[in-house]
Amino acid sequence: MNTPSDEQLVAYLDDELERNYREQLDAAIAEDPLLNLRVQWLQRSNLPYKNAYDELAQQAPLERLQARLDAMPSPERPGLSRRWFIGAAAAALVAGGVLADRLYLGWQVQQTQNWRSLVGDYMALYVPQTLDHLPNDEATQRLQLRDVDTRLGLNLSPAALKLPGAEFKRAQLLEYDGVPIAQIVYLDARKTPLALCVTRSNSGPRPLQHEQQHEMNVVYWSEHEHAWMLIGHQSTGELQAKAQLLRSRLTG
Repeated sequence: MNTPSDEQLVAYLDDELERNYREQLDAAIAEDPLLNLRVQWLQRSNLPYKNAYDELAQQAPLERLQARLDAMPSPERPGLSRRWFIGAAAAALVAGGVLADRLYLGWQVQQTQNWRSLVGDYMALYVPQTLDHLPNDEATQRLQLRDVDTRLGLNLSPAALKLPGAEFKRAQLLEYDGVPIAQIVYLDARKTPLALCVTRSNSGPRPLQHEQQHEMNVVYWSEHEHAWMLIGHQSTGELQAKAQLLRSRLTG
């Protein structure tokens, strides 16, 4: 099928499409990670942004942004000045909506490079229905993992990624500001999303550590060339046990 427009995807989210076309879109979204990501972002625009940004505007966020920006080195890219970002942020606060969300996402990538926070933003959009209908046969998993391996220099297999009490549902590649991030998504025994994510890193080996993102627990670590994280709604102890199992398989 032809690539759907944002208007068609909004109609899909509002359940305003004919049944046949909706079924075609269901299949396309399940097979195309980029299309799935577009749907997730459009779905996010239903949140009460206006009230949130009104409150931010009342708290004079531009002064805080300016102070943070003054403490940072000038950006390497000549076409994107700090004052441009301040002006764009101000316009986004007035307009609200997905534009501000994407602008903030791009700002996070360029300035903080906190990839775990970005993954947390994305995982916060997941519901069980996002994953429940996806095919989970081994042939599909191997095909998806082949793309991940090629882009990130890994050698993953469905067997190495199996987790007790969780069902492997999809492997996909995301990209933020040219930085690839692989996401292997599961549904756990409680039908809540769980994800193993990896990106390239030169930080060297680091032990398991934990934090929280969007009320989800995160266990993260790094090896010589890659940084890993496991994120979900399970307890830190449960995630740590799963992370130790994965680490032993993936680096053994």
